[in-house]
Amino acid sequence: MIQLKTMLNVIDNSGAAVAECVKVLKMDRHAKIGDRIIVVIQKQRSFGPESSPSTSASSVSAANKVRRGDIRHAVVVRTKKRYQRPDGSVVGFDDNACVLINKGGEPIGTRLSGVVGREVGGRGWSKILSLAGMQL
Repeated sequence: MIQLKTMLNVIDNSGAAVAECVKVLKMDRHAKIGDRIIVVIQKQRSFGPESSPSTSASSVSAANKVRRGDIRHAVVVRTKKRYQRPDGSVVGFDDNACVLINKGGEPIGTRLSGVVGREVGGRGWSKILSLAGMQL
């Protein structure tokens, strides 16, 4: 259950590490796996060596597609809150995680790290499910 001010891990290679939910894009109070939300990037992932400041600054900015403070759309792919599937199995994850998307619904990153819930594909995000290494 993701609501206002919830911190989520970003599991794609877009350059963001941690994001904060600022809006759930549906009428309910909270978002579940597969729901679209609006997030603010709180922490940026650092790529490359940080030995020389002139070369690392240009390589980091080229690798990061998002910056700290950016407002982006995202899809929830994991939640800590347990939920029951129609077949009776109960699933819960260790953290809350999301994948950043553009306004058209395409993922910003090209690679996902970690497990993605199977409900993401059922909600129309098959592109995210195909990028994921493993689904649960």
